[in-house]
Amino acid sequence: MTIRVWDYLAEYEKEREDVLDAVGTVFRSGRLVMGDSVRGFEEEFAAYHGIAHCVGVDNGTNAIKLGLQALGIGPGDEVITVSNTAAPTIVAIDSVGARPVFVDVRAEDYLMDTAQVEAAVTARTRALLPVHLYGQCVDMRPLREIADRHGLRVLEDCAQAHGARHHGALAGTMSDAAAFSFYPTKVLGAYGDGGATITADAGVAENLRRLRYYGMEERYYVVRTPAHNSRLDEVHAEILRRKLGRLDTYIADRRAVAQRYADGLADTGLELPRVTAGNDHVYYVYVVRHSRRDDIIERMRAHGVELNISYPWPVHTMVGFAHLGYGKGDFPVTEKLAGEIFSLPMYPSLPIGLQEKTIGALREVLSTL
Repeated sequence: MTIRVWDYLAEYEKEREDVLDAVGTVFRSGRLVMGDSVRGFEEEFAAYHGIAHCVGVDNGTNAIKLGLQALGIGPGDEVITVSNTAAPTIVAIDSVGARPVFVDVRAEDYLMDTAQVEAAVTARTRALLPVHLYGQCVDMRPLREIADRHGLRVLEDCAQAHGARHHGALAGTMSDAAAFSFYPTKVLGAYGDGGATITADAGVAENLRRLRYYGMEERYYVVRTPAHNSRLDEVHAEILRRKLGRLDTYIADRRAVAQRYADGLADTGLELPRVTAGNDHVYYVYVVRHSRRDDIIERMRAHGVELNISYPWPVHTMVGFAHLGYGKGDFPVTEKLAGEIFSLPMYPSLPIGLQEKTIGALREVLSTL
């Protein structure tokens, strides 16, 4: 039996009746697109964050893309972000015609090094896009100060941080707008693609609603271009409504897995996740670090344990982003981490026995390096 990095089957069996009831609720509603389930989820997700507006979209990439457009970011603008993120973050910036400008990350928590941000601001800079990576938040206080000084917008990428807190504030509530993904692996995941952008700004929310629906204000009448067809599906929205009520339980279960790993691997020489002061980590993934990462992954495979790397290639080194003009050596911390980090199996329904097997196999592998 292979222990997978992520698996939804045990969770599905536990929640099967509720999931199928959600599907039936939509199919019986008489409205399959932009109906009560989408509206209900938007209201409830906004309420969870204590924020006025949530606009559901079809995936996390478009949540970022439409968020940038709704904030007025477009061709010729620069957006400061990081290279150790999933490529969709940068695809979204690129797709609105803006230029991603990278800063390095901190070795201790793998998050944006906010001390480097102000030096990267130019006359073309229009936005900051911090990525709350792996389940904890970037230090938002200095970013907000920089944004205020330079008149910049801030869009949080919260794809990996549902329910995470920074000095008590929920991820997504410390900026002009915030983008979420509901890809199935996420802390709050749908049974397919989905996303949302939240904001306290009524004008930004109005722009978002137009942008996701062909730029229409009224049916068939377009008032803004370019726009998109980026609607959150009714079935996914209804399932997400049910799962939203269990989000805090999912987070507690993830933290329990993380604590078991921390206890079982504390004396192995493996560099374990560090929680930054002021952060409440939700452990979207449990990322560890070792100089012999590739050997460990290969040997763990022989033990039937699947590991993952998030992410093996910094975005600035990818051929698809060569037009940005960056090269190897430009962001040394990001590049070093990409060669050493890997993640252990992590999901709320991961059985304790499989956690213990993972710990035992990893301890054995590490002892023979």
